[in-house]
Amino acid sequence: MTNFKNFKHPYTINKKYATKAAYFCMEFGIDQALKIYSGGLGYLAGSHMRSAYELKQGVVGVGILWKYGYYDQNRNRDGYMEPHFIQKHYDFLEDTGIVIEMTINNNPVKVKAYYLAPEVFGTAPMFFLSTDVEGNDYLARTTTNHLYDANAETKIAQCMVLGIGGYKLLKALGYETNNYHLNEAHALSLAFEMYKDLGNIEEVRNKIVFTTHTPVEAGNEKHDIGLLKKLSFFAGLPLREVMDITGQYDGILNHTLAALRLSRMANGVSQMHGDVANQMWGGYDNICKIKAITNSQNAKYWADDELATALKSGKTDALANRKKAMKAKLFKIVADQTGKIFDPEALTIVWARRFAYYKRADLIVRDIERFEKIIKSTKKPVQMIWAGKPYPKDFGAIDTFNYLIALSRRYANCAVLTGYELELSKALKDGADVWLNTPRITREASGTSGMTAAMNGSVNFSTWDGWIPEFAKHGKNAYIVPAVDLSLPFDERDIIDRDNLMSVLEKEIIPTYYDKPKNWWKIVGQSMKDVLPFFDSDRMADEYYQLLYKSKPLPKKKKVAAKKKSSKIDTPLGKIQVDDLKIVEGIGPKIEKLLKEGGFHTWEKLSKAEIKKLQDILDAAGPRYRVHNPKTWAKQAELASEGKWNELKQWQDELDGGK
Repeated sequence: MTNFKNFKHPYTINKKYATKAAYFCMEFGIDQALKIYSGGLGYLAGSHMRSAYELKQGVVGVGILWKYGYYDQNRNRDGYMEPHFIQKHYDFLEDTGIVIEMTINNNPVKVKAYYLAPEVFGTAPMFFLSTDVEGNDYLARTTTNHLYDANAETKIAQCMVLGIGGYKLLKALGYETNNYHLNEAHALSLAFEMYKDLGNIEEVRNKIVFTTHTPVEAGNEKHDIGLLKKLSFFAGLPLREVMDITGQYDGILNHTLAALRLSRMANGVSQMHGDVANQMWGGYDNICKIKAITNSQNAKYWADDELATALKSGKTDALANRKKAMKAKLFKIVADQTGKIFDPEALTIVWARRFAYYKRADLIVRDIERFEKIIKSTKKPVQMIWAGKPYPKDFGAIDTFNYLIALSRRYANCAVLTGYELELSKALKDGADVWLNTPRITREASGTSGMTAAMNGSVNFSTWDGWIPEFAKHGKNAYIVPAVDLSLPFDERDIIDRDNLMSVLEKEIIPTYYDKPKNWWKIVGQSMKDVLPFFDSDRMADEYYQLLYKSKPLPKKKKVAAKKKSSKIDTPLGKIQVDDLKIVEGIGPKIEKLLKEGGFHTWEKLSKAEIKKLQDILDAAGPRYRVHNPKTWAKQAELASEGKWNELKQWQDELDGGK
């Protein structure tokens, strides 16, 4: 039995990685048997935990034990996709006996912790949290049922279990670290629980590091601050204090921005994404430094050993024969699911990953005439396979998936596979000749499926996004869809990308595969050589230590002697408490900054013209901010501190005579 009262790593930690770290993530793709992941974020986290174990790093993983997993991707009676939710059981997890108590929606909730020992799947020690505990009410007990629940309040509660629950778990384990690693902002609530404990925001920042994966501002999670307070997301902190430590005063909490302000160091997940993240957030004050650590995957888990041996032999025939055998294994799955017999000699293109609209699974068929010309060719046959999981409530993505199923029924050499999890993903990468990747440029922060495809002799064919610019050399180790003008509307960009994709396929890829086989196998071999070791997660796990976990503490802010506040003074607005630096109670630093830019450092001796100028500044900041008699400030401050923004606006409108 493991001792969980004063938890220590069950292996000798490499001195190089003696600094402790706790890695928080909503999903982990560790093994086919443990279905607690949905896609790329989980695959990445799983590889990270495997490399942490192989390098003997002082890391523990913290996640959630999803009762029904993400979902089981099956087919209905007509052969179209149908999500099934089946309860999972895992005898290989150990009950720690630890039950944490936390508050969600002002109600007590019990959270149980389970342990995955390193020797089970070859990972760092891992802990998984569940609210499926006797004594919890129905809402509490079902919180950890479904990964990424569609109900907004339930998903917030899930994030709280990961953040607050995970933080409390580490305390219960006696596991002390100065590296609470938030892999995405899901565990953000941890920062507020920690702040409640420490009472010092600088100490909090120096204990948290953060990885952002989102390449567009609109994709970052945001919630109404009043809703978060209602759900106890802020660990009981007053809203005014939450606003002050996050620097967000508009009633909406941007989780990524808050994480960047509450961490000592952050990173994007590719060099390109690092640049995008700095451009996206660089205009905001008080954020931590954002570095770039390119995502990677665990070669020991993903790469085919026999194929690697064939490559080292330098014999093209050995490489081609092993690849043909790998394709044959995939084609047994194709036959089993679809009743179609694929040819191991034919060029096989695979598009397989999470089904999201921006990834454009159907881009290759949007010019159906050109697609049919390729797919119906008998002289140079091409086979096409799609796979991947849409979010179960993303009906647009499900429609696209089912459209491809319907379309594939027209052709004996097209197939759509279901059950896209780790094992099928591995089989697809083993059996693909071409790994097709078609995201809109700048939308893919990294993407890692092409890395493991390259490890297994698949040639990447991709738009110029994510990790690809760090790897691809067109016609040497990969093929690239020429970059499109990003200033064009999405629809125009899609058309250009479609046409460019088809041209490269028709004029370069297919002719090389069939007419220049030596060149083709040279490209395959070069791709396998170039993807390792850099895109092995051992390199990534090492960089997290060097760039994040061992990063220096933030410098202490110099304390400025507080200026003595003036007493209430007469102004054209009435009696107001003021000083030279602070604006009237009820207005936050955001407005303070605007007022300073407008030349208002004090409320003394305001003329009517200055009052009008002040009102213009406040109006520009938003409808919540109005100039009123100071007797109203207490009411405004009260409503603002409680997050009652709609009531505040309505009340101010009434004061303004219905404006």
